Amino acid sequence: MSAPETRRDDIVETLHGQPVADPYRWLEDPDSEETRAWVRAQNAHTREHLDALGSRGWFGETMDAIVRRSRAGTPDRVAGRYLVTRSDGSRQQATLWVADTLEELVAGGRLLLDPNTFSDDGTSSLSGYTASRDDRWLTYLVSDGGSDWQSIHRLDLTTGEHADEVLTKVKFSEATWLPDHASYLYNHYPTEGAGVGTETAALPVPQLRVHRLDTPQDDDEVLLELPEDPSLSAWPTLSHDGRWLAVTIHRGTSEKNRLWLYPVSTDDGVSRIGEPLAVVDEEYAAWEPVRFDGDDLLVRTDHEAPRGRVVRMGLDLFADTGRFTLTDVVPERAETLRHAQAVGDEVLTLHLVDAQPRLTRFSLAGEETGVLGVEGGQVLELNGDEGEDEVFAGVSTVTTPSRSYRVDLTSGEVTEVTGLEPEGGSGWVAPEVVSERRRATSTDGTEVPYFLVHRADVPLVGPRPTLLYGYGGYNIPELAQYRPAFAGWLAAGGVLVIANLRGGGEYGAEWHDAGRLQRKQNVFDDFAAVAEHLVAEGVSTPGQVAVYGGSNGGLLVAATLLQHPDLVGAALASVPVTDMLRFHLFTVGRAWFSDFGSPEDPEMFPTLLAYSPLHNVSKGTAYPPTLVLTGDHDDRVVPAHSYKFTAELQHAQGGDAPVLARIETSTGHSVGKPLRVVAAETADLLAFAAEHTGLVPAAG
Repeated sequence: MSAPETRRDDIVETLHGQPVADPYRWLEDPDSEETRAWVRAQNAHTREHLDALGSRGWFGETMDAIVRRSRAGTPDRVAGRYLVTRSDGSRQQATLWVADTLEELVAGGRLLLDPNTFSDDGTSSLSGYTASRDDRWLTYLVSDGGSDWQSIHRLDLTTGEHADEVLTKVKFSEATWLPDHASYLYNHYPTEGAGVGTETAALPVPQLRVHRLDTPQDDDEVLLELPEDPSLSAWPTLSHDGRWLAVTIHRGTSEKNRLWLYPVSTDDGVSRIGEPLAVVDEEYAAWEPVRFDGDDLLVRTDHEAPRGRVVRMGLDLFADTGRFTLTDVVPERAETLRHAQAVGDEVLTLHLVDAQPRLTRFSLAGEETGVLGVEGGQVLELNGDEGEDEVFAGVSTVTTPSRSYRVDLTSGEVTEVTGLEPEGGSGWVAPEVVSERRRATSTDGTEVPYFLVHRADVPLVGPRPTLLYGYGGYNIPELAQYRPAFAGWLAAGGVLVIANLRGGGEYGAEWHDAGRLQRKQNVFDDFAAVAEHLVAEGVSTPGQVAVYGGSNGGLLVAATLLQHPDLVGAALASVPVTDMLRFHLFTVGRAWFSDFGSPEDPEMFPTLLAYSPLHNVSKGTAYPPTLVLTGDHDDRVVPAHSYKFTAELQHAQGGDAPVLARIETSTGHSVGKPLRVVAAETADLLAFAAEHTGLVPAAG
């Protein structure tokens, strides 16, 4: 089956003195009829291939059963009530339930929100919620078609009635309520478009706005706008006593930030925000507010502590001197501090111990009071707040999407919360798996750890088809966490490997720095080193390794298949970044400068050009079987990255292996995908990987 022909134009630009061809630029317009016709042709070609795969039926049934398991989220104590999301697998989106006590919630509770009513096709989803402090209002965010664009809605928690107003053109935000219970802050992007997922224009400068209930959105006050750089964005946090608004200001996706404190006063039922104190006004470290304690602010930071610490920031003299003091509360440890949260009258920390989570309690004076016996590969949620006597922790494993624990802060008792899942569901039972830690050695001698996971009844005797997953960027750790594809691959009897690459957040700021900007190639070298180690150890062979990753991980897969085509049995690139010379021209692309650097920077340009997948495809090379997956509403990594790379790879392919593009409609980067889409997309991905690595699904 030959791939559809794609028109090539003679577009050549000179960038920093270098001629750069861009023959498929016309595919950057997602709304043109020619692009739409191209998408239809590619999908038809891809379906013809995927539907003929011998294991597609098995994976289709298995993935449908996996995603339609009865499941529940992590309980959340909100506005004096208990909330939880639930799914019995019969509908596309999970529903939100409420009860007055935890016991009532376990017994069932009352339906509060049904996102399945947000749209006819199940592609609109609930993407977050917050409550006013008088326990009356719940603001919730809705995403349409998987887009990052959100709208804010409001629900009366007592009556269940919805307010008439809806705020639009919201992104990367939640509603931060002020103490008057009649106003909240949110991030608004004043785009000229309609604010829908198919728009690809670069985002305008965001505005941190104050909305007062039942007033027109156009009348909202702009609290903070930083026009010098559209990639600057603000995230507000109100102190528990309502006296201070802490605002962190980030440049794109960088973890380094400024920290401003705004005084808040509430008189005659109206909250007003004063002029800010620019406590940290340069981006040289991470400063994440944890809680106020009197006039001091507890902060998680990597300042002079690359693995992270919690400090007490003394502010009593700041207004007069412009200086603050720092005193350790939780000093830096060998383990990486990923998060610190104020709960009760203490601080709960999340450290990674060789990429495995550990939760620890500390007093405000820094005394360690206990490690929580919570088991899982990833901590999904920590739901608790100052002044409360309990915390709920949600965790996942490679085969289990969520398990919840309740921590009694008074007694220290930790109990698993069972019975939250609704009746029904597919009843699918995950196989027992075995996990171990191994280490490869990268090109420069750096040790690269990875998880190796397999079904307990499938011993590692001789090489086996292996799914190698990686990300390596943005200070994000990759853990032994749940992904539907992981569960499906393990159920089929395949070996799963999750690589901890430089650029990620497993081992602190230095590990992240070693895989970004001019050092980005280290990430690709680390990934290849893990693949080579699997071969050397007899776990797999080059023809049996399927490399898999999404977004920045899709870039990783694309770079790997180009740099090491003989090491890859199949390549699975989901929503990949592939055009490293034009990514900044679309939607939120400029935010990625923190990891990639700017193509407009003459010092970064040679590095970006050297690994940019779109610009390093070699005509006539026999590339491995490749499946590129994207969604037409992806407004984070616009689908043009996938379209152009697919066309270029199909044009250059010198072998017989297929190069396919699977383009989903009305879905985005990852947000709120309907269950049917998750099941079908994952079944296609795994069947393709199985076909080209020799995996024959074997029931456990």
